[in-house]
Amino acid sequence: MSLWFLLPVVLGASLLLTWILRRYALSRSLMDIPNARSSHSIPTPRGGGVAIVLAYLAVLPVVGYDGWLSWPMVIGLMGAGAWVAVIGFLDDHGHIAARWRLLAHFMGAAWLLAWLPELPHLAIAGTSFDLGLIGYLLAALMLVWLLNLYNFMDGIDGIASVEAITVCAGGALLYALIGMPALAAAPLLLAGAVAGFLVWNFPPARIFMGDAGSGFLGVVLGGLTLQAAWVAPQLLWAWLILLGVFVLDATFTLLRRLMRGDKVYEAHRSHAYQYASRQYGAHLPVTMAVLAINILWLLPWACVVALGYIDGLLALLIAYLPLALLAVRFNAGQLEKA
Repeated sequence: MSLWFLLPVVLGASLLLTWILRRYALSRSLMDIPNARSSHSIPTPRGGGVAIVLAYLAVLPVVGYDGWLSWPMVIGLMGAGAWVAVIGFLDDHGHIAARWRLLAHFMGAAWLLAWLPELPHLAIAGTSFDLGLIGYLLAALMLVWLLNLYNFMDGIDGIASVEAITVCAGGALLYALIGMPALAAAPLLLAGAVAGFLVWNFPPARIFMGDAGSGFLGVVLGGLTLQAAWVAPQLLWAWLILLGVFVLDATFTLLRRLMRGDKVYEAHRSHAYQYASRQYGAHLPVTMAVLAINILWLLPWACVVALGYIDGLLALLIAYLPLALLAVRFNAGQLEKA
């Protein structure tokens, strides 16, 4: 089946499903009510990210059937993604204690890793390292951190959607650059599913993603990152560069809060993007800034890494440096003044 046929179908399905979910949320009063830790001021329906989950899970078997992704990876992504989405959905509609959520997240990561043919080697300065069991532990930690940080970073209108679309489109371009364009289908279809939701989530948002959608995106993007590294070791660094805005802001904020002794599992609004949105008095400038950084700064670095012009770890450090300066500039992790 043609990718260019599937892409608008997935986008349209996500668009329609988000509309249905919004109507359902409004009818059942499933609203995100603003509080002191919110970055919005108007009650808004939540749970729209389920549309992304359903649209992408529905198309993944086609991706496997057409050979755009191996069946083990398809099964791994579907199982981990669906499991994490269910946990997020239950948490959206009630409450699951942080320790049980974390356990469930590691179970999802373990499922995904179990379907990998082998763990990708780590490429640093032209040398390839087989990390063995330590590598699996690090990969599980990466997957769990990505799905949680995606939840943390989904705090203003459109930002999580724009991040996913640009990362996936960038990842697809990397596959084209190394001469493997067929592998671009999986990330492009995910971008299409998110684009359908973004129509409703673009500032000012008419529905929010919710934990089901953000957790799903985090674990699937992590899985696609490992898939890329398995295809070509340098692509691990390239995908991590593409994810830089979310990885740097969330990690910088977490470390600063840990050093201060905060309860890091409690809700807060001290990420750099949240401070920036309050400083500028709107979500749109920050979301568009993320779009610009991803396309104009991070994507070129990811491309030169994919093409082998520079060591991946070195390029990642260079690409992340301005992001770290922005995190400092916008007080990431700092206590908000009363």
